Amino acid sequence: MSLYTGLRQTSTYSDRQHFTRRSLLPIKKNALWQIESGFVLTYTYLEDGTTVALGLWGPGDVVGELLSKMKPYQMECLTTVEATILPVDDWHQLTETLLHHIQQAEELMLIRSHKKVETMLMQLLAWLSKKFGSQVEQGRLIDMRLTHEDLAALITSTRVTITRLLGQLEQEGLIDRLSLNRIVVRQEDIWYYEI
Repeated sequence: MSLYTGLRQTSTYSDRQHFTRRSLLPIKKNALWQIESGFVLTYTYLEDGTTVALGLWGPGDVVGELLSKMKPYQMECLTTVEATILPVDDWHQLTETLLHHIQQAEELMLIRSHKKVETMLMQLLAWLSKKFGSQVEQGRLIDMRLTHEDLAALITSTRVTITRLLGQLEQEGLIDRLSLNRIVVRQEDIWYYEI
């Protein structure tokens, strides 16, 4: 998040726009969105209609069609979101934003490269807890209201498989599932988990 500290100071509160959960951020020509609060999933579709997650973004991150060659390109609000429009005409931090996007794409590619869905899911939960989680007594809380379908899209699996695996991980004591699709990852156990 420190990449965008200087940028955040230049935006004013009046530039912020509010979006409801599950709404789409509008595609802006020659502009990007800086997320001030909330979480956004960027994705595209395959010809057969399969959703392919391109990234998961939170406060301080910058998203927009200009950062991708994927068509279609969608930006869905996973929670309520406040975002600021950033015109790219005179914006000097584009290189940092591109590097941030490349690094996240590599992290997701590595997670998806595992052969077993169970391993992919555990690696995804570890990544989410590290990137977006907050420390609680039991471990790290992922408070993003991600549905089983959202998790499936991030690792190209199915909702049914994710539901089964989350139940299995909960029975094994590696995670706790709370209301509103929140998950507590037991930090000390997750890094040593082997399937």
